[in-house]
Amino acid sequence: MKIRTKFALYFTLIVASILILFAISIYYFSSSYREQQFFTRLKEKAVNTAKLLIEIDEVSYDLLKIIDKNTVSLAHRRIIIYNSQNEKVYDDNDTSAFTKAIEPIYPATFLEKVRATKEIRFREGKKEALAILYDGKRNDYVVIASALDIYGLSKLRNLKFILIGGLLVCVIATMLAGWLYSGRMLRPIAKVVSEVDKLTALNLNQRVNEGNGTDEIAQLAVTFNRMLDRIEEAFKIQKSFVSNASHELRTPLTAITGQIEVSLMKKRSPEEYESVLLSILDDTRSLNKLTNGLLELTHANMEISGLKLNNIRIDELLWQVRNEVMKRSPNYKVNLLISNLPEDESKLILLGSEQLLKTAFTNIIENACKFSSGKDVNISFEAGNHAVEIKIKDQGIGISPSELHRIFQPFYRGNNAKKYSGHGLGLSLAQKIVQLHNGSLNIDSVVNSFTMVKVTFPL
Repeated sequence: MKIRTKFALYFTLIVASILILFAISIYYFSSSYREQQFFTRLKEKAVNTAKLLIEIDEVSYDLLKIIDKNTVSLAHRRIIIYNSQNEKVYDDNDTSAFTKAIEPIYPATFLEKVRATKEIRFREGKKEALAILYDGKRNDYVVIASALDIYGLSKLRNLKFILIGGLLVCVIATMLAGWLYSGRMLRPIAKVVSEVDKLTALNLNQRVNEGNGTDEIAQLAVTFNRMLDRIEEAFKIQKSFVSNASHELRTPLTAITGQIEVSLMKKRSPEEYESVLLSILDDTRSLNKLTNGLLELTHANMEISGLKLNNIRIDELLWQVRNEVMKRSPNYKVNLLISNLPEDESKLILLGSEQLLKTAFTNIIENACKFSSGKDVNISFEAGNHAVEIKIKDQGIGISPSELHRIFQPFYRGNNAKKYSGHGLGLSLAQKIVQLHNGSLNIDSVVNSFTMVKVTFPL
């Protein structure tokens, strides 16, 4: 079922329920009011009849019947009066054969109940009846009056038909209005769906119309456009990544293939074969390093929730990375300065992936040593109350301001760095790993002077 149909149906059900409750309330209170009014008139008639018969001596039984007969009063009215001995002393319809045939018989127990409760309301078929205790000047009397409220019941039936008819008309009108209104309200969503349906990998630069920019549908369009921004950026990065990765992988493979083909063209001396093998070994190591970098870059793009996390002391991790870098490259010199260590060691603890963090700092430090003129790097470590800050500074070729914003792109290398070996993955990988741990990585650099990488982790 479509949303428009659901909306119209639910809207109709809600409004119909409210209207039904409203109609039932009107009918109930109208019926109660009619009944109260009718019993009030019935009681007044019963009291007046009893007063004329009992209190006024000049009014006799026969005269009272003549008065009642010629008085416009309630339809199918009948008034019966019993004295204290439960004897019927008055019946305004006792000459009617029809009345005698259906003459109600009120037992003494009923009359005593009336004397005890003062007033009883009941029904006799379609007629409504009232029995009251009248305190006369000689003794107590029970007056029973019954009649049919033709006029009141007719008005009530007419009200019922009006309410039912009005309810049906209102429900139909509500259904039509709900259908039209839901179509109008869902038109912007249909427009968004139509625009989204036209998007392909070839036109990701297009965006959905955001409308007035304030309502929920506009917010949906804004959110979707933001998602398109991220998807477009991911596509661009992927396209660049595939292009650069293909180029970077092709270079060592081509070199290896060429050297093998050349060495097989003729018989060579063992020294020549050894030289070729050493060259192939260098290219293979470069290819292996590139492949590992690509795998680590893929790993760094994972969600933090998918990694195995441990409590890591940042200062200890830096010492381990420093020692491993200097052991792997003895000509590198890494100076680590740690200051302002907090008394609470928990402020040095970071929850994260130890292997990824080692990879990030190793890449940053090796890059700094590689581009530093004296192969030496200074690292400062400072832990505050709210963050840990690591600064890695070299004395090298630096990065030009025009290239600084592109330095984190995979495989991108500055113009002054192309004479150095590498693939342009180190900083990109390090930034992703730091961001994965809710940290930030910033670079400050001056060409032919220094480059400083600042890594900050919130605590």
